Amino acid sequence: MSGLLFAQEKEDKYIEKNNLIEATLYSDNGQVSQRGFYNKQGKLQGEWISYDSKGLKTAVAYYNKGEKVNTWLFYQNNIINEVTYSNSKISKVKVWKAKEVSIVTN
Repeated sequence: MSGLLFAQEKEDKYIEKNNLIEATLYSDNGQVSQRGFYNKQGKLQGEWISYDSKGLKTAVAYYNKGEKVNTWLFYQNNIINEVTYSNSKISKVKVWKAKEVSIVTN
């Protein structure tokens, strides 16, 4: 080898579970980019989690038959944006900022 790096490409996975299709989607570097479910009609259903290229969580979203529902969380550094949906439209937004970060061990 001449020092070239090759992407660890993985094929997206789709597994049928309890009348839903569980999807695991991968980015070009082989990291999981999204996990979630589709219903039998191919619409987004339930919890979907998105990750960045390093595998860190960037968002937690919720769908019902393809419609945005409930409260979504978007993570960016020490900020969490909490976005609540009603009728698939934004009804409320809260922003949380960490002032101090402490590591707790046993």
